[in-house]
Amino acid sequence: MATRKQAIFPKYDKVLEQMGENIKIARKRRKLTMLQIAERADISRSTVHHIESGNSSVALGAYFNVLRVLGLQNDFLKLAADDELGRKLQDLELLK
Repeated sequence: MATRKQAIFPKYDKVLEQMGENIKIARKRRKLTMLQIAERADISRSTVHHIESGNSSVALGAYFNVLRVLGLQNDFLKLAADDELGRKLQDLELLK
């Protein structure tokens, strides 16, 4: 089965770019090189570069492993944790 690159609207590319920048800053704060992160996450150095650039074609598992190496794996638990829209929709349904 051939893999397909995920289409991301340009306005949402900025979100991935910011996440990549945050990861890059976290790496630099720890004084780690891209190569050190790559070795510890068992990915290539170019994949680390793509992650830090916010590239949407990188597998979610690679993002997770980089965060794990940085000690930020629990940040994954924050994804979609605050479902404000879902709660509002549920509350509207309860009011009927």
